[in-house]
Amino acid sequence: MTNSKLPENVELLRTRVASGSDYPHQYPAIDNSFNLEEFKKNFKVKIQRLSKHSVEFDLIGIDASIANAFRRIMIAEVPTMAIEKVYVMNNTSIIQDEVVAHRLGLIPILADPKEFDYMTEDGGPTDLNTLVFRLKKKCEFNPEASPDETDPHKKYINSYVYSKDLIWEPKGNQEEKFANNPPRPVHDDIVIAKLRPGQEMEMELHCQKGVGREHAKWSPVATASYRLLPEITILEPITDSQGGQPP
Repeated sequence: MTNSKLPENVELLRTRVASGSDYPHQYPAIDNSFNLEEFKKNFKVKIQRLSKHSVEFDLIGIDASIANAFRRIMIAEVPTMAIEKVYVMNNTSIIQDEVVAHRLGLIPILADPKEFDYMTEDGGPTDLNTLVFRLKKKCEFNPEASPDETDPHKKYINSYVYSKDLIWEPKGNQEEKFANNPPRPVHDDIVIAKLRPGQEMEMELHCQKGVGREHAKWSPVATASYRLLPEITILEPITDSQGGQPP
């Protein structure tokens, strides 16, 4: 077996890709090792835009890898409450039970996860780890609608199933515990299914605590992204090829 040697340019390319300039002692007499006090002096957080459902902010004084770590933590590590179990008593809509269960799981639930325990493998649902919602909707003809009506909202009763139709059923002492802020869907107008006369849905939903790395329904953010905003300093005047100022 003979020893093969990489071409010089390939070795140089590999070295350049693997190396960086933000490690301690990369340059003579320069120590870039982490110092908490220096980090506190240079690190800043500026909120650029804040609304009810989104926030945009600048992280100044940290490496892009740390900003990306914050993004990944928001996506996968922050616990929330989401619908995990769906018990179907009746579903005569055209949507299969599995599809309805998937849609229900993706509805964001307004409930503080700090108030609940994680579900364990050997334990069952209790008022300490589970929220229970009830969904019951049946579509019928609207007797007051005109014969030539085409709008389903007017022609039928309960033709749409919305997230607002999820009714919270308190268990244990949950009614007293959450009296000031009862659990509910974040948005009331999320369409779950469309019904027509004779079709109905009746289900019991169990909402439990989890994190996004287990399933996307527990991720507290719909989109979490970052971009680099470098500070550009022009050291010399910019001129054209003849040495004059550009037009």
